[in-house]
Amino acid sequence: MVEAVAVASGKGGTGKTTTTLALGMALAEEYDVTVVDADTGMANLLFHAGLRDADTTLHDVLLGTAPVDAATYDRFGMRVVPCGTSLAAFEAADPTRLRETVATLARDTDVLLLDSPATLGSKSAVLPVVLADRTVVVLEPTIPALSDGLKVGEYATAYGTDVAGVLFTKADGSVDDELVERAERYFDVPVLGAIPESTVVTEAAEQNVPLLAHAPESLVAQAYRTAADRLTIRDSEAEAIAQHAVSAIQPQRP
Repeated sequence: MVEAVAVASGKGGTGKTTTTLALGMALAEEYDVTVVDADTGMANLLFHAGLRDADTTLHDVLLGTAPVDAATYDRFGMRVVPCGTSLAAFEAADPTRLRETVATLARDTDVLLLDSPATLGSKSAVLPVVLADRTVVVLEPTIPALSDGLKVGEYATAYGTDVAGVLFTKADGSVDDELVERAERYFDVPVLGAIPESTVVTEAAEQNVPLLAHAPESLVAQAYRTAADRLTIRDSEAEAIAQHAVSAIQPQRP
């Protein structure tokens, strides 16, 4: 069993990295999980995962100077592949190497989560979504955010990547029923949940640990576990997923 899932959003600040690690830790209670920071231009997963001092990162892999196993770290019950924050490394890295990186990782895990850039403005930004089997679209619970998310969904499906579900974050109370109905109708997938806004999210980031490690019994952590339970992992052959990644079409600028 293996599936590659991109965690994507139409804009920044939605809690995408927090979501990637939270879903990863929740799913790791049942599956072998690998998390990759595929946001090569604005990487911050290394801070959330306590890997700010990592010697080797995805940038080194994309530069062709290190194998992916050298950039893979065991953290919080998962394997984590962080990306560096150097602008020079980002500009010099070859994003097309991400295809073989995903293929290599997919051969040795159950769930591969790709923390994706929050914009559709470049080829490197949309590549993680193209490489994945499905995408979780992360949105704030507003109508304008729903519109941004639809652009992500439309671009994903144009390249053969399904949408696995919609996850609302920073929810102040319950999400409006009409908004949930619209999301499920527009995306034709279930809403995985609504993550409440909470100070524990900021506290976890400040302490450089994932949310589920910082506050495992919090309402936010419980909401993420519920969302992970609703994200049914499909049973696919590892080599098929790897070949999909290797043969994925390099996307054009949207």
